[in-house]
Amino acid sequence: MALSRTPKDADAAATDTEGSPVCVMSFNANDPSGASGLAADVAAIGSAGAHALPVVTGAYSRDTAEIFDHFAFDEEAVAEQARTALQDMSVAAIKVGFVGSPEVISTLAEIASDYAEVPLIAFMPNLSWWDESQLDSYQDAFRELLLPQTTVLVGNHSTLWRWLLPDWIGDKSPSARDIAKAAAQSGVAYTLVTGMPLHEKYLDNVLASPQAVLLSEKFEHFDANFTGTGDTLSAALAALLAGGLDLQSATSEALNYLDQCLDAAFAPGMGHLVPDRLFWAQPQEPDEDDEGDGGEPSRKISTAASPLTTTSDYFELPPHGTKQ
Repeated sequence: MALSRTPKDADAAATDTEGSPVCVMSFNANDPSGASGLAADVAAIGSAGAHALPVVTGAYSRDTAEIFDHFAFDEEAVAEQARTALQDMSVAAIKVGFVGSPEVISTLAEIASDYAEVPLIAFMPNLSWWDESQLDSYQDAFRELLLPQTTVLVGNHSTLWRWLLPDWIGDKSPSARDIAKAAAQSGVAYTLVTGMPLHEKYLDNVLASPQAVLLSEKFEHFDANFTGTGDTLSAALAALLAGGLDLQSATSEALNYLDQCLDAAFAPGMGHLVPDRLFWAQPQEPDEDDEGDGGEPSRKISTAASPLTTTSDYFELPPHGTKQ
């Protein structure tokens, strides 16, 4: 199930970069609050040991509490940014966040088709703030053009449910496999469904294919509102896959990383909390009971019995070189 792959033209573009961080290209909107968007991607990708290639697809007008507007870039401007960087550097993974328009989605689909061997991690955020007609055309284009090239689709349970299963009539809410089956109809191999309520205190995060649940990790629910969690998780996952971890290991590591980001979250403004994606760089006072080997993430409850290639008591990444 290893998903780290080499770009088609890596041999032509490669130089002697063994031991250097792998490159992950991120397509996302700029968020001036630093809570989500490209700011989140760059910090999470860097924390996972990779080098971010951020492509600006537009810009939000927002604070840490809400989005007021979004200004989409012209698709030619997005293509020029990406193509110029890709002619110079080889990418080991692509992450796609909110890109603003069907036209940009079409451009990204063309670019992704030229790098078909590179895993593409797509994140669908909650877009309830947007105009309904814009939302529908955007999600339709995303489904038709980008999902067929998506390796892992990431999204909150309620967001993916409303988008992929709008006519769901079951007595119970759809399971992660139900959502994965719906995504697979558009060509998605794997779906990471987050924030599935178990009961009042716990949330489940499930990696699934149409055939099976591959990983399930349960965390205690934080009694707080956060901005930027989905971008953080999907960017970290892209970087970990780029670094060579198999899908289950990368997903587990990314979820634990996000959990610790939320545990260290802070309030830079008057709105929601922002995950501290650089929590590991903050000075910490030694714990009397800590012998220096770290501790289990404070909010993690349990992990399904899925075989993982690596285990750790804290977010620690193995050394890796480029895939060129």
